[in-house]
Amino acid sequence: MSIARRTALLSGVRLLLGGGVAALASACSRAGAATGASKEHFELELTDDQWKARLSPQAYAVLRHEGTETPFSSPLNAEHRNGTFSCAGCALALFASATKFDSGTGWPSFWQPLPNAVNKRLDNSLGMARDEVHCRRCGGHLGHVFDDGPKPTGLRYCMNGVALAFTPA
Repeated sequence: MSIARRTALLSGVRLLLGGGVAALASACSRAGAATGASKEHFELELTDDQWKARLSPQAYAVLRHEGTETPFSSPLNAEHRNGTFSCAGCALALFASATKFDSGTGWPSFWQPLPNAVNKRLDNSLGMARDEVHCRRCGGHLGHVFDDGPKPTGLRYCMNGVALAFTPA
């Protein structure tokens, strides 16, 4: 699907359903969140209370419970400086700014992560099969990857801005 068509589709959905889309996606994602994150082990493992103390409520919902932020709500959509996007949970560098592009979807998008930064797992929530992207170090949910991105990879890492932190170069 082209970026223009995806943008038009998202605009129409937002008009019809308002902010309920993100809330529904978040609720459905959390309902299906027993995806195996608790079965995996990561370099950084904290208790639920420690994560709550470390993260904002929105970042906690996204990173630890596979929520989704409202599209077009992240200030990182407009971030175009040279630098690095890192995990908001553990500060692992995830994406170089040189790989960021405007996908028109409302979420920060990248065509390639940094080496050894992210892992993927199958996400069957919302009645579809998608590749969920999570931080390799802490297991935090970042977003999903799709095969409709630009060259050279053809991939679109569609990330929740609240799951990321930006450090200028």
